Amino acid sequence: MVKITDVARHAGVSPSTVSYALSGKRPITEDTRRRIEESIRELGYRPHAGARALASSRTNVIALMIPLRAGVHVPVVMQFAAAVVTAARAYDQDVMLLTQEEGEDGLRRMADTAMADATIVMDVQLHDPRAQLLRTLPLPSVLIGFPADPSGLTCVDLDFRAAGEACVDHLAAQGHRRIALIGSPPAVYARETGFAERVVQGFTTAAGRHGLTTSFHPCEPTPEAAQDLARRLLSESPAPTGLVIHNEPLIKPLTEAFHSLGLRIPEDLALTAICPDETAEQAPVPVTSVAIPATEVGEKAVELLMRKLDGVPVPGATRLAPRLTRRASSR
Repeated sequence: MVKITDVARHAGVSPSTVSYALSGKRPITEDTRRRIEESIRELGYRPHAGARALASSRTNVIALMIPLRAGVHVPVVMQFAAAVVTAARAYDQDVMLLTQEEGEDGLRRMADTAMADATIVMDVQLHDPRAQLLRTLPLPSVLIGFPADPSGLTCVDLDFRAAGEACVDHLAAQGHRRIALIGSPPAVYARETGFAERVVQGFTTAAGRHGLTTSFHPCEPTPEAAQDLARRLLSESPAPTGLVIHNEPLIKPLTEAFHSLGLRIPEDLALTAICPDETAEQAPVPVTSVAIPATEVGEKAVELLMRKLDGVPVPGATRLAPRLTRRASSR
């Protein structure tokens, strides 16, 4: 069994310094903390969770707030959740999921009862009432997503505005002059969900820069809605020749709907999407897409939260640059 003295010897520090790094009782330099963390990972050291909690007055629990509301695509949300859980275990932390529509009351209860040491909040709205509360609570927090005013908060996410721009830039470079954005379900925009609104902003900005003709279509994620939308798009005058799809469940049924109406992809209609790579790769015609980096975002959220718990300064905003992969849908 690996002991704390083994970690200290490997990191070139004293056992008491390792103890301080684990408990947070005394400040240590970032370089020393990094060496200790690397030694813990390499040696596979696992401190006794109960002893750590007693020594540091911590629960070693992170709360992950995932309101499962209308328009939320659960499979993608759970990719983020899995990434958070996996990353948290590397820090010897457990994760408590809050999936009810609890909002501010849930955050206050966590802070009052000390059920968790810190929280990660998802599905952030532009004018999210939780954001102001998080500025006042002693509970360290990280938001996966950005409100309209992120000041005083720690936020991380894909740069969704840049993602929308990347899809439009790609279609414009292919020569398309008439494009449409197939958006998330209407409920997502009704509550001003940050990531969805920023895709629209990026789409509109890039289309204006290229002088393109555009249309925008929020859509429910059902085969029936896909079929109806495909017919409506073809009836537009002029009909679009390129699409940006920001609605993962619609990619397959929408592609099938266009095929049933006699359109060839990409010869008659080019597709791009903002979605997980596996969704794009498994489409009837593999779709050119900007990946949603759920694993990277989840890991970064946990890393930022652990640094905040240890009193280490962190950046307020971390935006991951979009990565567009070209596939058969937009040759």
